[in-house]
Amino acid sequence: MRDQRRDPRRARAPGTSPRERAPGSASRRQAELRRHILIAAEIIAAAKAADQGALADAQARWRQNADTIAALLNRVNPRHWKRAAPRAMLGEHLRLATDEAVARLQGDWEAEVRAYDRVHRHALGMADALSAGLIAQLPSRFRAA
Repeated sequence: MRDQRRDPRRARAPGTSPRERAPGSASRRQAELRRHILIAAEIIAAAKAADQGALADAQARWRQNADTIAALLNRVNPRHWKRAAPRAMLGEHLRLATDEAVARLQGDWEAEVRAYDRVHRHALGMADALSAGLIAQLPSRFRAA
């Protein structure tokens, strides 16, 4: 008899199990990360159109989205990702990404390149911090290099 846990006929579609629909689930994190990118596109469009109301609204939703992502990360790994740490990292990410977008929209290419470099360094730092948290949470799943 086949092991039912491994039977592909019994597999659920991604995001459909009760565990995956939970507040800290992968599908919820994925949806929030997607929303993060879509809101950034709205911010660029509003800035290009000089629509200050739409810009302010999108920026407020972007900050709220970053707070939501930080809370989701904290739920996944509360011991190693205290809520303040991902919140601070994401807040800095928003600030740096905004600086880069402003420089680009103003045609200040030297400032845009400098801003891009800061965004890149910060993204690498975020990746390191998130990786360190995962390794600390699940040390048996990682081997020393």
